[in-house]
Amino acid sequence: MPSIGRVAVARAGIELKCYFRNRQAVIFTFALPLVLLLIFGAIYSGDAPGTHTPMKQVLIAGIIASGIMSTTFSSLAVAIAIERDDGTLRRLAATPMSPASYLLAKVAQAFVTGVLETVVLLTVGVGLFGLHLPNTAARWFTFAWVVALSIVACSFLGIAYSRVAPNARAAAPVVQLPYLTLQLVSGVFFVFTSLPGFMQVVAGCFPLKWMAQGLRSAFLSDSFQQSEAAGSWEHGRTALILGGWCVAGLLLSLATFTWGRAKK
Repeated sequence: MPSIGRVAVARAGIELKCYFRNRQAVIFTFALPLVLLLIFGAIYSGDAPGTHTPMKQVLIAGIIASGIMSTTFSSLAVAIAIERDDGTLRRLAATPMSPASYLLAKVAQAFVTGVLETVVLLTVGVGLFGLHLPNTAARWFTFAWVVALSIVACSFLGIAYSRVAPNARAAAPVVQLPYLTLQLVSGVFFVFTSLPGFMQVVAGCFPLKWMAQGLRSAFLSDSFQQSEAAGSWEHGRTALILGGWCVAGLLLSLATFTWGRAKK
């Protein structure tokens, strides 16, 4: 029997082909964060309150984090709910592929799309809004590990969350609720410390807040860290929390994933 890794790699290739052949899904998944960036980028002007950092650059870091969540958490949760409902998973269950290989293939597909979405948003941010790319090796390293941990954490959480949707028709609205809510409370569209205290506490329990903060630390000057909740970038805490969500997401995925529908 082929190894879990070999099967996962083969399945990942199929997942990528199926994903990019669904042009409407690709366009709308990639377009949502881009449209939000263009709209809010046109609205905002001047510096972020209490700083000398352009608000547009603060926004871009948050939108990139939101884009990663869109192409991983949201996309996988909806796709798996649909595959469970239309019988695709039951047919895959009849093959030698193990659940582990399937899950790894989904994460690999999400990793590719998450990186592509990030590149698109970076290109627009630099070209239209004057985003400054990381100017040191340390900042590029921060950018790389934040993006990698964010993609893995959101991918596994999306796989686990797909179980919440009872059927394919309910998948999109069930997924959009946490996605949109977390965007509003995690400092994606606003300076995080300008939000009410209870919202900051809630957002701190989930990955998106730390994803956005980690990306801000890669793009913005160190003077902006005084506007963060702790007055610093908190790289160690960010890595610990995102890494913890990677592990929690993996365990939740393994615990909740089945080939069939949930029993009523």
